[in-house]
Amino acid sequence: MTETVLAQKAEELRKQLNTWSREYYSLDQPSVPDDVYDQKYQELVTLEKQHPELITPDSPTQRVGGAVLKGFQKIDHEIPMLSLGDVFSKKELGEFVANLDQTVNQQIDYNCELKIDGLAISLVYRNGIFVQGSTRGNGQIGEDITQNLKTIKAVPLQLSEPVDVEVRGECYMPKKSFVELNERQEKEGKQIFANARNAAAGSLRQLDSKITAERRLSTFIYYIMEPEKFGIKTQSAALEQLKKWGFKINPDYRVAHNQQEIFAYIDEYQAKRADLTYDIDGIVIKANPFEVHKEVGNTVKVPRWAIAYKFPPDEQETVVHKIEWTVGRTGVVTPTAVMDPVQLAGTTVSRASLHNPDYIKEKDIRIGDTVKLHKAGDIIPEISMVVLDKRPAASQPYAIPTQCPICGAKLVHLDDEVALRCINPKCPALVKESLIHFASRNAMDIRGLGTKIIAQLYEKHLVNDVADLYHLTFDDLLQLDKFKEKSANNLLTAIDNSRHNSLERLLFGLGIRHVGAKAAKLIAEKFKTMDNITKATVEEIAAIKTVGMTIAESVVTYFANPNVSALLNELAKAGVNLEYLGQTAAEIAENAAASPFNGLRVVLTGTLDHLKRAEAKKWLEAHGAKVTGSVSGKTDLLIAGHDAGSKLTKAENLNVKIINEATFIQQMEEEE
Repeated sequence: MTETVLAQKAEELRKQLNTWSREYYSLDQPSVPDDVYDQKYQELVTLEKQHPELITPDSPTQRVGGAVLKGFQKIDHEIPMLSLGDVFSKKELGEFVANLDQTVNQQIDYNCELKIDGLAISLVYRNGIFVQGSTRGNGQIGEDITQNLKTIKAVPLQLSEPVDVEVRGECYMPKKSFVELNERQEKEGKQIFANARNAAAGSLRQLDSKITAERRLSTFIYYIMEPEKFGIKTQSAALEQLKKWGFKINPDYRVAHNQQEIFAYIDEYQAKRADLTYDIDGIVIKANPFEVHKEVGNTVKVPRWAIAYKFPPDEQETVVHKIEWTVGRTGVVTPTAVMDPVQLAGTTVSRASLHNPDYIKEKDIRIGDTVKLHKAGDIIPEISMVVLDKRPAASQPYAIPTQCPICGAKLVHLDDEVALRCINPKCPALVKESLIHFASRNAMDIRGLGTKIIAQLYEKHLVNDVADLYHLTFDDLLQLDKFKEKSANNLLTAIDNSRHNSLERLLFGLGIRHVGAKAAKLIAEKFKTMDNITKATVEEIAAIKTVGMTIAESVVTYFANPNVSALLNELAKAGVNLEYLGQTAAEIAENAAASPFNGLRVVLTGTLDHLKRAEAKKWLEAHGAKVTGSVSGKTDLLIAGHDAGSKLTKAENLNVKIINEATFIQQMEEEE
């Protein structure tokens, strides 16, 4: 290639990589999978290595990490937060180990650690107290996220020793938290996160620390700055010291004495990867002796004593044959790609959510396209990209529907949502989903009224809304498949029992947008009757602690609908309770104060015959007790069921008071 062509090629690579980097680190909206970025990055590294004159200050090879976001104070890192160099094969890894051994003229031990797919953080402690936390930022300057880090329970606010220390590690979002977050985002018509790493980064960068707290993040701390101050000589010893101070460390590290042991560790955790509760994207190998760290030092960008081995992506190609659209309870219309089945991370996958119309447009997914499929967070099937070279010649852009696939009503965008919604209250899909929600355990708790039965009731025109459930007869139910006398009577009894629920269950069961079970309880407790709630203003509802304007506006808008008034009248005629039957917070506090359980630290252990563990815990907490999971010197009472094990033994050794289930039930009855 000519010099001009080479310069142009380098410029194109820099521009593309910087765009992807900004999407990934600054916007938390990656448009390509990691391996695509890595491939282009290595291409630029090779080009600049062969032609150093092409290196420019804005090249991604000359800086560490991403940009500092606006809205946070800047933090100068006294010691730069470096990123790690990457290798993508055991051959490259073996060469790194051999070169390092040769450089220090000895065969050294290596500490093998899982490469957590999260966001690098720094934590500073003074006299053992957490005083400052920051992100890596660009390596030299990070973002002050102290208040957000304080909401993460894995970050100790005080250490076990009064030391002055800076430690570094990774903040991540557990797989379970990631799934729950995306379910909430999708249900609310908001943008979903591409992976747990970006969800964690987005959560840490919230200006409102309450939102960070709701995201259930966690951390693994893996490095002590200036370890020599504490007489620590190896990385493995540093991890143990971190653990002693109270930090959460990843326990799955291992000291390897040679290449074979390193490779065995890689093979083991590549096989275990899908079973972990958090994402990893590789293995980090560090020279274990800190004297080696000092001897070989760092480059401008990376340490010479450590390397990251990146796992190859578990990705398969398949063909999209159709896109199905389903309607959820809130009217959100969600597209799903139906594809040729492929094996992915141990399971057969033939369907993947496409989330919303913008997602389809951004990735330009079309019928007949060959796509690359992977599992985001090793859990959720996701299309990473279209293989354009295999696109059919006659391919046309996918036409986003404008009408509900179930009822034909016009689809709309509400507010600034990315989701499409059907807002036809008579849409069969909405009606059925509303009935399912109404009967669910946290709502009206109508046992035995599941999805299939509701579908039959609707299709046979026996119910058209939730009020119709209370007009069902014995003969109506006998029309359903596999329904006999006993089944019909059981369901009628369950429906009848639900008439007597407290108001908060009905309020939640109505499926008002943004109103969860907790908000429903707070609103019902405040206003006492459904009539009072329907007359309440936005300001009055928003004044309830933790409720806020979004929920308040949604409630007022819902009850302003004349169809809702008609529905409430039908429910009242059917004998459904419209009043709050529970205790207020003040009444609960008053009763708890008079209880002999008030202030006690209680542990439940073993198998309970007559009580559910959750019910016992709820009762104890309502009477002022604090229920904990482990026995300690602070425990006041142990309630032991059958097969109580080590907790019972420990309680006996600590002279903790112990009672059995029968005694506990007797005391409960006396209390009541």
